[in-house]
Formats: sequence, C-alpha cells, structure tokens
Amino acid sequence: MRGAIFPLSLQKLFPLLAPLLALAGCSASQPPTRPAPTAPAAPLFRSALPEPRPAGARAPAIMLGIDVLEADGFAAVKGKRIGLLTHPAGVNRRGVSTVDVLRRAPGVQLVALYGPEHGIYGDAPAEVKVPNSIDKRTGLPVYSVYGQFRRPTKEMLKGINALVIDLQDIGTRSYTFTSAMKWAMEACFENGVEVIVLDRPNPLGGLKVDGPPLDAELAVNNYVGAFRVPYVHGLTIGELARMAKDLRPPGGLAISDAARARGKLTVIPMRGWRRSMRWPETGLTWVPTSARIQDFAAVQGYPMVGLGTYFHPAVKFDLGFRHGVGTTYDFRGIAHVSVKSDVLERELRALSIPGLQFRRVSAPDRNGRPGTGVYVEITDYDAWRPTELNFYLMKLACKFDPRNPFALWPGRDFSGFLRHLGSQEFLAAIRRDGARIDVDSWVRRWHEQALAYQQASKKYWLYR
Repeated sequence: MRGAIFPLSLQKLFPLLAPLLALAGCSASQPPTRPAPTAPAAPLFRSALPEPRPAGARAPAIMLGIDVLEADGFAAVKGKRIGLLTHPAGVNRRGVSTVDVLRRAPGVQLVALYGPEHGIYGDAPAEVKVPNSIDKRTGLPVYSVYGQFRRPTKEMLKGINALVIDLQDIGTRSYTFTSAMKWAMEACFENGVEVIVLDRPNPLGGLKVDGPPLDAELAVNNYVGAFRVPYVHGLTIGELARMAKDLRPPGGLAISDAARARGKLTVIPMRGWRRSMRWPETGLTWVPTSARIQDFAAVQGYPMVGLGTYFHPAVKFDLGFRHGVGTTYDFRGIAHVSVKSDVLERELRALSIPGLQFRRVSAPDRNGRPGTGVYVEITDYDAWRPTELNFYLMKLACKFDPRNPFALWPGRDFSGFLRHLGSQEFLAAIRRDGARIDVDSWVRRWHEQALAYQQASKKYWLYR
C-alpha cells in the first residue's frame, strides 16, 4: 500500500465455504538457471536485527514456534540440510534471530536463507524487487522470493531437505508474508522439499474476523490476496499453512493432487498462546515487520485505513485521503488533500462508528513541515470492526469529490486496488452510487459472511 504524510491542508453465505467443505511447480524438462547470489554493498542485516533481551531478563511465558523447536532438541530439523524463509521479526521470545538459533543448533545444517517482500534485511521499500545476495554475517546465500521469482525455483531449493518458515504476519489478507509462505509451499511440494512452519501469534488475536472475502476470480496468482479469507482472517500463519495444504485452488495450493499428497507440512505450534490474546497481552516485544509497521498501533491501523487511503498516482487512482506514513501515526492518522482537518474530524465523528473516536492531531511531515490530520483511536476493541472505517472513507471520498473518484477515467486502472479489496461487487456499487452507497448494509453482510467463514475454519485451529 502506498501513502504519504498529512498534507498541509462459503457458497451463498460466503464463497470460501465451498472449498472449505468439499502457481506453480518448476519444469521437470528444463530447470531454470540458478540465480547467482551477489554480495550487497553493505551488511544490512546486522543493523536490522533487534536487540535481544538482556542476559538474565525474564522471558515471556509464551513460547513461539522457534522456542518450542529448540526446547524439543530441534528434533524436527535434526540431521537435515535446511533453508530458512524469514525476516528481522523472525526471532525467539528473547529476541534472538532465528537465523542464529538454527546456526548453532546441533546436528542441523542451515545452508540457505530466503527473503520475502522488504527482504531478509527488512529495509527494502514496499513493492520493490529485492535481488539475491550473500549475507555478510553468515556467508549464506540469500535467495529472494520477492525479486525475479516469487516462488523458489528448483535450483533455489537444490541441496535442502526442508524449508523452515519463520515469518511474523499481522492478520490482514493483503500483507504479503502469508503469500510468500503459500507460494513457497507450492514450490517445495512440487520438488520434494519438506515445509516446516514455526508458528507465531496473530497480533490482532485469533477471534477477530472482518471485512470482505476475496472473490474467486481475484484469488488467482494474487500476491496481495493468496487466501480466500476475510480481509482480517483471525488465523496464525501456521493455521493458514494447514488451510493451504487442505484446500484446492482458488485459495488453496495450486499444485497437482499427487504433489499435495506427497508434500510434507510440519507446523511447530506455540505454547501458552490463546486466541483471545492481542499482541500486548503476549508479553513479547514487537519487532517491526516492515518500515511502516513499527508498532502494534500500526498493526491495528493497517486493515482500518489502508484500503480507504489507497493512493497510486501511476494509474491515476487517488481517493484524496492520506495516512500518516513517515510520522508517529503510521496508519492511524488520516487527512484529505482538499478538506481541512476540523471538517474531516466532524464528518468522521458524525459516522458514530462503534469502537472508534476521532481527534485532531498535528505532526511534521517527512520534510519537517507542519501538518494536521485526524487520529483514529480504538476505544472498544470488542465492538471495533477493523475494516469498517475504510468503506466510510470511500463514501466520504465521493462526497468530497462529486465527480466520484471511483468513476472510470481515461488511464485509470483499478486492478491493484481490486486485488487488495477483494470484492468486484462492492467496487461496482460504489462506482454506481458514489456517496449514496449504503455502507452499513455492506458491513453487516460481510460480518455475517466472516462469522460463517470463522465457523468453517475452526478445523484448522491449533489453539482455543
């Protein structure tokens, strides 16, 4: 998702139910050329690593998947040559990088690293391809699955028995780390490589589900919509892996039945985590998962305003809203390019959205210039529907711009927005109705569908 600092001024019920109830492997005839790792200009990974907890400091009670793996004597990986798909947030409960934990594991050979969007160093901008490299700290090859290839090729997997995945998700469908996992699973199953997922908390908790489901047509080869789940899906990354292996496309692994049958998935569950837990209740330290998700406030804000502030100048798509990227209010502060903040505050308060309050704030932009906007405060987590505000922002965008920013103008491309949103029907409705759209009816409809999805997805739950 793009953004900028505040400017100065299950069939019928739910499409997922059908596959719940009821791209691609490497060519065997002509293997692709193995990408040659190259050394980066500077050892970026070192600066991206979090500081471990001080020696003797009490560790959180919750054991992450990597902690459980270590406590069990690394039994799941012992005697194997492994690769690791991870990023700087891939740490144990004491803040030690999973890279280092596995490097010192007895009887385990860590032979390659794999990096998702933003890279294994965590410093690449969103939507920017990351090249292969050599990790300066370890000397290991780093293969990017957000570069020339989105799925590991046969050559990239050569020489490993298992791919270990340790990625911290944020519980929102369009955040791409779950896509990286799913596409890596497809490649591994096609090439006889075991997948071992080290589970981590869903920071929003495992009971919060919300937002539009993903249309079947939009689930094909969609890197910001790899799973046919509500926008806020309520699963851990390990539970999503179990779902992916079980389901057929769209939404499940796009591989042959034979590859699915022989594919081996091992999920190392956490110990001590409950579905009712939000991130602050885990006692774990949040490690930024990307430059714009620096803290739990941004984790909550991403599904709340990311769609409503969608901005892509290259395809002339602009709703006029901006979120507070580059300030202390990432995904929590919003402004409009042509509406004063006091007017916007009144408009937002008049919506009376359950669980939310709005107040004006001031903050400097990235160039130090003063700016104002409206901060979105969550006052009742149970009443809060994470995605609801987005759709009222879209309605307000039509009110502030009578031309209707969703209208089809020459050169305008909605495909990227639609892949994030997931609902062709809603896009058609707001194009037609503009500021007259009945957002509340859509929110109620999606809520019912999300509850049906949640009931059906319980078969994949690892925690209560």
